[in-house]
Amino acid sequence: MTLKGNDKTAGRRLNPAGNQSRKRGHDNEVLAWLMSGLFGVLSGLFLVWGYQLEKIDRIDLSDRNANLVMLMLMIVMAVDAKHVWNNYNAAKKGEAKLFGLFVINTADVVSKKGDASSKAAGNTLLGKIPLKSGTFLFRWGMLILLNLPVLLAEYPGFFVYDAQDELNEVLTRTFSTHHPLLHVLILGGTIALVHKITRSWNLGIFAYMLFQMLVITAIFAYVLGFMEKKGVGRKSRIIWMIYYGVFPTIVMFTLCSSKDGLFSALLLLLTVFLIRMVTEREAFLQDKKNVAAFILTAVLMPCFRHNGFYAYLVFVPFALWYFRKELKKGFLTVFILPVFFYLIISKSLSMGFSSEITHHQEMLTVPIMQLARVYTYEKDSMTKEDREILTSYVPEENLNLYTPRVSDLIKIGFNNELYEQDSKSFWKLWAKNLTQHPMTYLNAWFLTSYGYWYPAAKIEVYEGTTVYTFTYDLNSYFGYEVEPPGERHSLIPALDSLYRYISIGCFFYDQPILGLLFAPGLLIFIYMFVLFYRISVRNFLGVLPFLPCILTYLTVILGPTYLVRYVVYLWLCFPLIFVRFDNE
Repeated sequence: MTLKGNDKTAGRRLNPAGNQSRKRGHDNEVLAWLMSGLFGVLSGLFLVWGYQLEKIDRIDLSDRNANLVMLMLMIVMAVDAKHVWNNYNAAKKGEAKLFGLFVINTADVVSKKGDASSKAAGNTLLGKIPLKSGTFLFRWGMLILLNLPVLLAEYPGFFVYDAQDELNEVLTRTFSTHHPLLHVLILGGTIALVHKITRSWNLGIFAYMLFQMLVITAIFAYVLGFMEKKGVGRKSRIIWMIYYGVFPTIVMFTLCSSKDGLFSALLLLLTVFLIRMVTEREAFLQDKKNVAAFILTAVLMPCFRHNGFYAYLVFVPFALWYFRKELKKGFLTVFILPVFFYLIISKSLSMGFSSEITHHQEMLTVPIMQLARVYTYEKDSMTKEDREILTSYVPEENLNLYTPRVSDLIKIGFNNELYEQDSKSFWKLWAKNLTQHPMTYLNAWFLTSYGYWYPAAKIEVYEGTTVYTFTYDLNSYFGYEVEPPGERHSLIPALDSLYRYISIGCFFYDQPILGLLFAPGLLIFIYMFVLFYRISVRNFLGVLPFLPCILTYLTVILGPTYLVRYVVYLWLCFPLIFVRFDNE
């Protein structure tokens, strides 16, 4: 057949599918460059600004050398990310080996509608995972055995981070919503009950630690079984089992009385359920036990940290949009019910135990620190009236205690009664100083959060602070101690010394490279690299399950300081980003 007239025009008319394919390919390439560019820009900013904040306590926009380095880093990181992604895409198609070394096998990837095995598997409370008889118990037992030596070395366990306050609330029957009431009741009730029976505070603390360890390791064991179903190989699963059972950051919070361990484990479980939901869909909803387990997890998770509720609340619209064509099948109910159940439980606990209202300064950490920094370094620029307004909300004695990386000494003096009567004056003062000192505001915020996104940040925010059994010197990575009424009686002193060295010793100065594995900032780079890649190939299936984790992370960068305890879930969810989805 001969084309007459304009051959190119006729060709386009006769091959609309080809034109659409080329257009789609062009759009995907543009999106890929946008995502790699975003990764490069954020990487450059995080590395250069983080370095400046670490060394000189501020961002210096006038430093031309730093700006040039940042620009070069942005370009290199963006181009390198795009190159690696292209290589990975080619390897998936069999056109190349990943990095010239590895062949990617996509045969075991489960489609988003679920495979036959997932539909035929037996039912359990935690879902339809095809496990051999005893496999879950074996994994759970191995994880317990890996944790037990540390629990004995740190006997009765890491009783720290407001642990004494929470116990005293139960002992005195004086409750506050400053600490999640469910955690207060479980922790304080367990310790008080065992103490009443045995007359030993240490045994009470140990009993609670043992209970928490059993719950968290059970979740880890379930996650490992889920990874087997998703095609993760035996050797990899052994590595991840050792990771969950031995990696110090994880073990610290598995055996720590703070609510962060249980909260992070539940957020991990929620992420697994979301992966199952997007990959199995109808099969997941058809089993009422799946639905019940998801709702229970989504309700309990924020009961151990209030910011988990805000993260889930923001997540819900994204989930509803993603499942917009299937809402009538039950997804609407599944995602909305946890919100109502949590509000009912939270309100009931608050009313039942006559708890006090949470103080406003917990939500106002960033603006309080911004005004405190202006008062400290730009005091002369403030009018007498402005200073009087500020000191009416935050006493001068507290403002004089300003330290860049932690807000505790400043916000503790905040006048909540005045704020409730006249919050308008506070925000008017804040807005006025924002226009006059934008960089001071930016520095104040980043100095309390850069440790979450700068890999080389030293977590030493409590340097010089004396607690019950020691004074923080160089390192505030982990609380380590046993608060009264507990006392440490280590049964394995050598292991206890290792954890003390990592927690409050000079580990991160002695081993700066190895220390990066313990840095939240490095994990954030990895999460960005993987999730931006998935967006670049329009694999939203592989992004949605991680949104609660990422949204929770975004809430903590508005918090009082940067501590590992607030982002433990980054380590717990880390193995899941290696689980491949249907189009990876």
